[in-house]
Amino acid sequence: MSQTISDVLKEFTNNLEKCTNHTIHEFSNIRAGKASPGMLESVMVEYYGSPVPLTQVANVSSPDARTIMVQPWEKQIVADIERAIINSNLGFAPNNDGISIRITIPSLTEERRVQLVKMVKHEGENSKIVARNYRKDTNEKIKKLQKDGLSEDEAKDAEAKVQKQLDAIITKIDQMIVEKEKEIMTV
Repeated sequence: MSQTISDVLKEFTNNLEKCTNHTIHEFSNIRAGKASPGMLESVMVEYYGSPVPLTQVANVSSPDARTIMVQPWEKQIVADIERAIINSNLGFAPNNDGISIRITIPSLTEERRVQLVKMVKHEGENSKIVARNYRKDTNEKIKKLQKDGLSEDEAKDAEAKVQKQLDAIITKIDQMIVEKEKEIMTV
């Protein structure tokens, strides 16, 4: 046998972990009205002719819940950073004082909060679908191993372990959805 049952189960566990980490990352990109340096993660700044991530040319911090501060390491690139933030389509209006850039995060409207909750639920549902697909693929591998000589009891035990892990991950994703929804709807 090329792959053992423990290899199949280990691969399934790793895939579920990747799925969970992806969900956490996607949820962190959905802003809930609180300022976070991570909001500018995708901003690329033109630096000596090459696009580089903002975090490689400036210190990005959040001094309070409504403000993001960007302090460039070189004064002459303040305007480039400001332009990059505006062009990033994040909807921010940066204030440039010549030394640093301050971004004030506007409060979310009720309508926007509801849209964000829908996005969170959609993303959570997508993650659960991916997890279920991993289960399907893993169960197919178990069936193939069974044809190659794995006993029926071992196959049933493995399928039960897979289902138990899947149930735990779906419960975790549901909890993450509820927490993110609460974070978004808190004014």
